[in-house]
Amino acid sequence: MSRPLLELADIFRQYGEMWRRRHQGHINRQQYKVMSAIERCRSSALGGYILQCENCHHMEIAYNSCRNRHCPKCQASAAKRWLTARQQDLLPVEYYHVVFTLPSIIADMAFQNQAILYTNLFRSAAKTVALIGRDPKHLGARLGVTMVLHTRGSALTHHPHVHCVIPGGGLSLDGERWVSCRPGFFLPVRVLSRLFRRLYLEQLAAHYAHHDLQFYGHQTSLNESERFNQLISTARQQEWVVYAKRPFAGPKAVLSYLSRYTHRIAISNNRLVTVNDQGVSFKWKDYRYQDRYRHKVMTLSVDEFIRRFLLHVLPSGFHRIRYYGLFANSNRVESLAKARAIIGIPLTPVTKSMEDVPPLSMDYHCPKCDSVMVIMAYFEPGHPPRAPPILEAA
Repeated sequence: MSRPLLELADIFRQYGEMWRRRHQGHINRQQYKVMSAIERCRSSALGGYILQCENCHHMEIAYNSCRNRHCPKCQASAAKRWLTARQQDLLPVEYYHVVFTLPSIIADMAFQNQAILYTNLFRSAAKTVALIGRDPKHLGARLGVTMVLHTRGSALTHHPHVHCVIPGGGLSLDGERWVSCRPGFFLPVRVLSRLFRRLYLEQLAAHYAHHDLQFYGHQTSLNESERFNQLISTARQQEWVVYAKRPFAGPKAVLSYLSRYTHRIAISNNRLVTVNDQGVSFKWKDYRYQDRYRHKVMTLSVDEFIRRFLLHVLPSGFHRIRYYGLFANSNRVESLAKARAIIGIPLTPVTKSMEDVPPLSMDYHCPKCDSVMVIMAYFEPGHPPRAPPILEAA
């Protein structure tokens, strides 16, 4: 695969140190680690190996990856491995895409309390789907949900929301039959929106009452209960955005969608256009316009571009992909086996976790003749590779 003309690592290597000095004291440890990992990714700083083609003897140098989940160069293999695990979970039914979004006044609060309030976003959305799905007036069934957290808009602004992929039906409450939703219609969006709003605000108030939340900077006033209650009252009067898209065109389309969304980071290298002392230009989509007018190029100062990228660094150990209902890790194997038996499709082994998935093939292919390349030597981090010995003719 050819290297993009411009990479995020190039921007960090050129401007990162200066940016860190300028903002010292306002960067958390996780953001430091992400910047450092991206700067060092696939460079001699992390070491690597020398490859040689078994056929034409062409040689290449390959550097180790940082494997940081925020690095645009390290997510492709992780996404493929995740998809291998999830292929076994697909059922031959319609799948729906539902998006739950936090309003801006709550999103600002969530940024200063990411671990707690992003988790609340997952739990409130999952509970909303579960309660409405179990209601006999709607489906009267137990549903399965795969959720992916995104925290950004196309312009790198802070815009936390969860994408949910949900089968168009579920197991009946007695577990004896499969209940399908109406063709082309999942659950009423307005009902989902209002229940989601109530559940989220209830959890938010409970965390505040237990002093779990921290506020600083322009949100310091929220430490006063009167000001916090006013904000909650305002949020309760707003319409919260829950968006349900048309059903996917079969299970293959579900996998295609998930492959683009599950391991996507704040910005990919392919969206970067130029960088210089005047700023960073990158491609983005303006969803206020129709398709032909959506694609635009935005230029931000280097300082602002790096700041926006770091808005989307998640807390250490935070899981941005989660499963609920029939897909919950604790009961996924049993639930899917029962669903397949009821629907009438052959049972297949179901992988419990990514760790059970066999690793991807590590074969390297020669760019000259496409034959397999083998590793001839390794070199340590921080040490450039040594040139291969010159063999004199006998």
